[in-house]
Amino acid sequence: MSDGFYRAFVIYALAFLLLVSAACGLRRTRASEDEGGVMRAEQKMSAAAAALPVVYVAFGDSTGVGVGARKGGYVARVFQRIERVRAGSSVRNFCVSGAETADVLRGQLTRLDATRPTLVTLGIGINDVSHGVAPEVFARNYEEIITRLKSKTDAPIVATNIPDISHAPRIPAFLHEQVRERIQLFNTRIAEIARRHDLLLVDAYDMSREVIPNHPEFFSPDGFHPSDEGYEYWAKMMWPAVKKAIGEEE
Repeated sequence: MSDGFYRAFVIYALAFLLLVSAACGLRRTRASEDEGGVMRAEQKMSAAAAALPVVYVAFGDSTGVGVGARKGGYVARVFQRIERVRAGSSVRNFCVSGAETADVLRGQLTRLDATRPTLVTLGIGINDVSHGVAPEVFARNYEEIITRLKSKTDAPIVATNIPDISHAPRIPAFLHEQVRERIQLFNTRIAEIARRHDLLLVDAYDMSREVIPNHPEFFSPDGFHPSDEGYEYWAKMMWPAVKKAIGEEE
């Protein structure tokens, strides 16, 4: 092979490699631009979804209704907070005073079909505790509630476990420990179900256990239900989880 031919071959090979490298770089640049465009589009879609009004649907008992207070329970107060960040939002409160988990299954969930929620809250269990419902029955009902909700809506579910009401004025002192143990047993079942179904769980038990003994004003005159101050604290407890559910985390 002559020197001239060899030099020409080397030059040709180098030029070819440069062309291939440039083409690969161009493809990477275009791919990167395409990925960036997709990411920007997704971000715009997320921002648009975050600005939409919230359709809030609530299931539960008298604490959702607001028995014991003048200005509504935790549902009304959570909704006030939602309205401040999402104008045009709406609420459907299906909570019923005295409801147990069985009542949610029989009556409240049947009304879900008429709504298209983007947020669901569930606060149930206090009456199951106080009415003597067996923990196994409670757990079975609670699981069925969540299963049905999941089958009917993709909306995030914020569940509240049972607060520590053992120090409620209506409950005799000799029953405090027994009531507390029963609540803890039920809350263990709620936590297990929440983990399995990926719920946003508000630990009202721990928060209330630390605060309630020092705040007798959190109870209404009936000695069992929360007062306006108590419901306001309850809504405050729930708000971080609700903000996360509706995409308003800071």
